Amino acid sequence: MIFIHSSPRALCPHVEWAAGRALGRAVNFSWTEQPVLAGSQRAEFYWDGQQGMGAAIASSLRGWEHLRFEVTEDAGPGADGGRWLHTPDLGIFYAQTDSAGNVVVPEDRIRYAMEVAGSDATELQRELRVALGQAWDDELEAFRHASDDSSVIWLHKVG
Repeated sequence: MIFIHSSPRALCPHVEWAAGRALGRAVNFSWTEQPVLAGSQRAEFYWDGQQGMGAAIASSLRGWEHLRFEVTEDAGPGADGGRWLHTPDLGIFYAQTDSAGNVVVPEDRIRYAMEVAGSDATELQRELRVALGQAWDDELEAFRHASDDSSVIWLHKVG
């Protein structure tokens, strides 16, 4: 799946062009308003292709700083899946996924987190959150759920 969580309206045709170029065919997204960010659009697009195309799609989209997106590639026979997340503030994050879509943290990354944290449990939690891409999930969560219900009312703290 390609989830465009927010795109400036003027960028939408360019996003379609970039995704289509990565897929090797023209694509048309069904764009809707993104209620979390005034003036932005959102879209979901199911794609089908060879293993590794998720990376090509994510690479083609990552150059625009005002774009929030998520690309998922399902695992296949003999190949793990992948998940790419992008936000303007954080850039891009990649995680390997298993056949159920769970993020897989490699053994060496866990060992590194344990080494850096030592006996500090709080630091270990921080390192594991980094390995799981928690900051990206936190930033994208409101954008993901904005499409669940068109009657969502967003409140903002002022002052």
